[in-house]
Amino acid sequence: MDYDFDTIIPRRGAGSAKWERYPADVLPMWVADMDFRSPEPVIRALRERAEQGTFGYTLPPPRLAEVICERLERLYGWKVTPEQIVYVPSLVVAINLLCRAFGEPGDHVLTLTPAYPPFLSAPGFHDRVCDTLELTCEVQEDGTLRYRLDLEAFAGALHARTRMFLLSNPHNPVGLMYDAATLRGMAEACLRNGTLICSDEIHCDLLLGTKRHIPMATLGPDIAAQTITLLSPSKSFNLPGLGCGFMVVPGAEWRARLARAGAGIVPFVNAMGYAAALAAYEEGDSWLEALRAYLGANRDYYLRYLRQHLPRLRTTVPEATYLAWIDCREAGIEGNPYHFFLERARVALSDGTAFGPGGEGFVRLNFGCPRALLVEGLERMRNALEGQDALS
Repeated sequence: MDYDFDTIIPRRGAGSAKWERYPADVLPMWVADMDFRSPEPVIRALRERAEQGTFGYTLPPPRLAEVICERLERLYGWKVTPEQIVYVPSLVVAINLLCRAFGEPGDHVLTLTPAYPPFLSAPGFHDRVCDTLELTCEVQEDGTLRYRLDLEAFAGALHARTRMFLLSNPHNPVGLMYDAATLRGMAEACLRNGTLICSDEIHCDLLLGTKRHIPMATLGPDIAAQTITLLSPSKSFNLPGLGCGFMVVPGAEWRARLARAGAGIVPFVNAMGYAAALAAYEEGDSWLEALRAYLGANRDYYLRYLRQHLPRLRTTVPEATYLAWIDCREAGIEGNPYHFFLERARVALSDGTAFGPGGEGFVRLNFGCPRALLVEGLERMRNALEGQDALS
């Protein structure tokens, strides 16, 4: 079946945070929000739900938990039961809820940087201390960047008050898929230290090569018992505005603790979010397969373009996600490259400084868009850098 990912859909005027944060002459390539129509089954399910005409308080459809469990077993051999599924309106809410529910004020939360910014801010909102360990960045023979984790340093970063480890797998923003040995090394260190693992795997469907995603909780029963996994159809099927995610929480005591921590604070998932999630998981896999092929081609185009026209910008080769992490430190840019590209190229990227230690001098680019928009953004960036060179 053919799917159209090339049509440019006008999004200004529809309340798009991505497109309306900046002036009309700025091309937005920042937040993790794709510029594609969601799958037709999702649109159809939303239309049918709207035509039903009532929008009262909504319970999760029982079939949704069953579909999620079937999907996790089919993809990963991971046996999850419906009662272990805890729905949340977003994974940012889930991260904050976990920081609130586990540990005490003054306890520590560890994460790996550069990190998705809410990983860095959430602990402090709940009187926890955020500890960071910077991933090791290595330049490959072809000039691209490759990140890895020093497991000895990771074990050393855990201490008596480290109550939680926040993991991003695949890793946002560097696009790294952790291998089984690295995941196991992290997990075993956490188990020895009595540290809860929160594994955010929201990008796990967006694989750009032959590697298979490995959920942390599939590495053994001891690890599964110490891991809460965060998942959602929002990135995979471009549904972030509908607000439906879920946690796989293995223990009844943990589920009760999360319910107490969120009581009166965390809103219920809305009716449209549930309808979209069920349709996406039941009928969206062929669309998702085509999407991955298109994103892989976009990534390869982007890599060729930087190699040919912007060789002073070093980049990761994302193994998953539609996010590229760009090192601008050798490009001759004065000051923050985010501001340079926004002001000179009129391209809005994500500011690397927001991703913590290891982010200064970097930007993050979203290539989850029609190819024509990716080409336009890269050409704007090229013209800005060439214009800077002409003035120097």
